[in-house]
Amino acid sequence: MFQAARMSGERTEGDDAEFAPPGPGRGLASRIAAARKVAVFRALKLGDMLCAVPALRALRAGLPDSEIVLVGLPWAREFAARFTAHIDGFREFPGHPGLPERTPAPGEIERFFGRMEGEGFDLALQMHGSGVVSNGVTAGFGAGLVAGFLAPGHPPPGPGLFVDYPSRGLESRRLLALVEAMGIPSRGDHLEFPISEEERGRAATLLADRGLAGRPFACVHPGASVPERRWPSDRFAAVADALAERGLAVVLTGSADEAWLTREVMGRMKSPAVDLAGATPIGELGAVIAASRILVCNDTGVSHVADGLRAPSVVISTGDNPARWAPVDRGLHRVLCRESGVAVEDVVAEAARLLARDDI
Repeated sequence: MFQAARMSGERTEGDDAEFAPPGPGRGLASRIAAARKVAVFRALKLGDMLCAVPALRALRAGLPDSEIVLVGLPWAREFAARFTAHIDGFREFPGHPGLPERTPAPGEIERFFGRMEGEGFDLALQMHGSGVVSNGVTAGFGAGLVAGFLAPGHPPPGPGLFVDYPSRGLESRRLLALVEAMGIPSRGDHLEFPISEEERGRAATLLADRGLAGRPFACVHPGASVPERRWPSDRFAAVADALAERGLAVVLTGSADEAWLTREVMGRMKSPAVDLAGATPIGELGAVIAASRILVCNDTGVSHVADGLRAPSVVISTGDNPARWAPVDRGLHRVLCRESGVAVEDVVAEAARLLARDDI
C-alpha cells in the first residue's frame, strides 16, 4: 500500500514555521511500530547532522527497542559514536553519482546496495534533502518500508510514506515533520552535543597550558567549509580586539586546514590571542566553546555545536537562507545576516548584549 502524507496546518511565525503533519494510516503505523531494524540516510556534514538530532531523539523514543543505524559520510562514524543515546550503528555511504557530497569508486554503490539489502532493514528513512535523488538511494537499501520527503512534482520511488518537503522553517523542524508524519511525537526541537569528561579534561589542560586557566575568554571561529560563508578576516580581527578591550582573552579556533585563516586574523589583531586551530578535535572544540563566555562565528557547523551546548554566540550569516540554518535558541544566539550588511559594530553590540546577561 502506498500512502503519501502531505504537510498541513503550517503556521508561520517570524522566520520559523511549525508543522502539523497528519499521522500515517493504521496499517503503516503498525508496520512502523513493529520495525526492528531502521536505517536513517543523511550523508552530510557536521552542522547538517546536528540539525537532525531532534528527529533522531524522537525516533529513538518512539522506537525504543529498534536498532537504529545511521548511513552517512565516513566522518559521521564519530558522530554516531557520540550520539549513542539515539544511534546504535553506522554504515558508511560510498557516494552516489547524483549526489555531490562524495564521488563513489566504480561499482561501489552497487556493492553497497547489495550489502544493505542483505541486512534486512524493516524501515529506511530518507533525511537527505528533498528526495529528488536521495529517495532512490534510500529505496536501494531494500527495506520493507521507506519513509522520506518528496519534492513537488516528483513521484515516490515506490510504496511507503512520503511527506511534502517543507519550503520554510528551521532545518531541525523540517526533519521533525517527517518523524511526526510517521506518528512519532517530537521530544523537543533543541539540539544536543554530548561531551565526555575526558574531552572536557583535555580541553581544560590545553587552555591551562596556553595560560587561560581561570580566565574568561571569547572564542572567535573565522572559518567555514565554503569560502563564500567566511566574513572577512580583518572584521573578525576587529571584533576580537573589541572583545579583548572588554577584558576577555581571545581564543581563535578552527581545523588544521583553517590554520592559515586564524594566523591571518591574529596578524591583523592589535591584542594578543591564543590560536588553537588544528589543536582541538571536535569533542575538545565543543568543550572549549562550552567554557567560553561567547562564540563569534560564521554560519557553519560550530554555530550548531554552540546551540547544542547552550553556549551564547553571534553568528554572521551569508544570507543563504538563515531562517533555515539559524540556531534553534534565538535568545542565546544572535544571527546577523550579511545580505543586509553586517558591520563590526553590529557584531560587537550583539556580543555586548549577550555578555551583559546574568543568566548565561
